[in-house]
Amino acid sequence: MRVLVLGAAGNLGSAIAAELLQRGHRVRLAWHRTPLPAPLAQHPAAEVVRVDLASPDGLPAAVAGVEAVVHCAGRLFAPDPERFLVETNLRWVERAAAAAIAAGAARFVLLSFPHVEEGTTPERPATGRTDVEPVALHARTRLAAERALLAACAGTATTPVILRLGVVYGPGMKLVEGARWLSRRRLLAVWRAPTWVHLLALRDAVAAVAAAVERPGVSGIYQVGDERPLSLQEFLDALAATVGGARPWRLPAWCFHAAAAATETVARVCGTAAPLNRDILRMGMTSAVADTSRCRAELLPELACPTLAEGLRELRSERAGTRAAQRRGRG
Repeated sequence: MRVLVLGAAGNLGSAIAAELLQRGHRVRLAWHRTPLPAPLAQHPAAEVVRVDLASPDGLPAAVAGVEAVVHCAGRLFAPDPERFLVETNLRWVERAAAAAIAAGAARFVLLSFPHVEEGTTPERPATGRTDVEPVALHARTRLAAERALLAACAGTATTPVILRLGVVYGPGMKLVEGARWLSRRRLLAVWRAPTWVHLLALRDAVAAVAAAVERPGVSGIYQVGDERPLSLQEFLDALAATVGGARPWRLPAWCFHAAAAATETVARVCGTAAPLNRDILRMGMTSAVADTSRCRAELLPELACPTLAEGLRELRSERAGTRAAQRRGRG
């Protein structure tokens, strides 16, 4: 199958593209500013295209001849997200979906997250509703994109598939690398009030996307997560221990609001990235747990890492392999 991956140079997008190539698909890798990893760009079954989603001009050529589109392009770590999130989270999806429908693509897969239902817990999990109004702008604009995709595909030959992925963690993920760097310097911190999260190991995230591309009959919204939601505080404690760092500090919530405001101010003045901004913090402080029963029944019956314990074993194994390779290099 020929698959277009929008955002193939990104952290998760490159992992998805690698999985699809490994499964034997011909993958068209779309990038804009961030260069593609060399192993992907040089793969014999890969085709590289440069696409600016801010303009519809290059999209017809990008979608021509593809059977499926995977949309994981976006912008996140920048100050003042109200300036760009409507464009990057909603308009980019609208343009890409319109081009895919016009080209007759059989399937359009959009990556989303359970936070679009906001404030969900194990007792009241997210179920795939779209009739809500999230507080965080990132969640609100992504939910608007979900609605727009479902409406655009209605009555066409293109099937919409929306994957609300839990917090993705695994080797090479920015979340893990950031936690590793901070915890080893005793800088990792988290607020005191427990926040529920639904996790998803990287192996299972890319497997879910591949299933969304390949499985017949898949359509609509799927909540994708592991089998044991837990608190963000528990997750960071376990992650820090796994990567060999210090347990995260517990600080008052106002410390994080102040840090987000300061980070945005510095990024605005210096023109740099803002790894923490107020909207990301607002969403991060909101519990998000999903009902994954439909995913288990139709999309991904078995997980490689059904709980955090299995996912952390993979991280430890990856870390041990890296150390062994470094020792061989020095030898």
